[in-house]
Amino acid sequence: MARWRVVQTVGVEIEIGEDVIRLGQLLKFANLVADGGEAKLLIADGRVRVDGVVEVRRGRQVPVGARVEVDLPGGVERLVVVR
Repeated sequence: MARWRVVQTVGVEIEIGEDVIRLGQLLKFANLVADGGEAKLLIADGRVRVDGVVEVRRGRQVPVGARVEVDLPGGVERLVVVR
């Protein structure tokens, strides 16, 4: 199960139990979306970047150490995947 904590300069750390997590799952664990359909729309709109590169695949494997930025109506949310 993923856990998270806020790190002031980096963003929110999302702790996972494996070496990778699918992008859609990451967004759900971080409570940025309610479900996979919402994640799919957000990603398809080009509003998610993994390590600075726009990602449009919901199933993209995001490794530990990756930095994810999500453009939301209230501003950019930053995540870091940790183990």
